[in-house]
Amino acid sequence: MRKVEALLNEYGESHQNKTNVFIHIIAVPAIYFVTFALVWSIPTVELLDYFNITWAHVLALPLLWYYFKLSGPIGAAMTLLTMACFGGVQLLVYVGISVWQFSLVLFIAMWILQFVGHHIEGKKPSFLKDIQFLLIGPAWWWGHWLKRFNIQY
Repeated sequence: MRKVEALLNEYGESHQNKTNVFIHIIAVPAIYFVTFALVWSIPTVELLDYFNITWAHVLALPLLWYYFKLSGPIGAAMTLLTMACFGGVQLLVYVGISVWQFSLVLFIAMWILQFVGHHIEGKKPSFLKDIQFLLIGPAWWWGHWLKRFNIQY
């Protein structure tokens, strides 16, 4: 079994209850988005400002490298999600919503929702066993969509 399959299967073991899965289908990409938005909100240094780069751009590179290392289709899918996150941040800026305040509130709400889902499931979140599963959650989310389109990850 490939590493990506083993990780997604192990993550899936604590995500069997339909309510918990539904919660995670909403909360996982939301947490990915607000995490990028919070990192985007951190003031940058002059060199990054010169190139119009934020800390979120810097963070995206090793994250996407990790996902592509796991699987090409997962890496491509995570690239799409990451691009959508940057677009979402720009939308918040455009409509005049404080990125960090909006993101902090949504971050807290989505994590509470995730823990409610795991309470319903009756199993602890996977990342309590291995911190790597914080990164596997979004890949697991994409795995559901890739399977629907018969794309092998």
